[in-house]
Amino acid sequence: MDKIKIGRIDKIDLPEFGLENIEAKIDTGANRSSIHCSKIEHKDFEGVDSIIFSIPLAGNGEENSFHSADFFKKKIKSSSGHVEERYIIKTTVVLFGKRFKTSFSLTDRTDMKYPILLGRKLLAGHFVVDVQEKDLSFKLKNTPK
Repeated sequence: MDKIKIGRIDKIDLPEFGLENIEAKIDTGANRSSIHCSKIEHKDFEGVDSIIFSIPLAGNGEENSFHSADFFKKKIKSSSGHVEERYIIKTTVVLFGKRFKTSFSLTDRTDMKYPILLGRKLLAGHFVVDVQEKDLSFKLKNTPK
């Protein structure tokens, strides 16, 4: 299978959450992908054991609340060496018109430039990274057919 060339940053869709064109940094140093969330709670949602969380939308200060029953907890070491227990959810990412099921750790990325990191678990076997490029998937999505 040929690997798709991806740049250092791109815009992704998260269709299960109804989110489109969310900025993501491609991070080959991160094992797992992560998404900026706040108000993360483990509780019952309509009779199902779930994670409830908010994803702040860039620029407008709004937050949308979401839930997932497909989750687990894992200890994750940050790039600074700090270990914390995070909830991990599985969801679908759309890049280059293709759907990829992957896992994301939920964490507060308030101080980070990009709300989403795409790590090696998603990239491996599918993508090759060209750090001189950016928004290759987004440009393809917006190219008239």
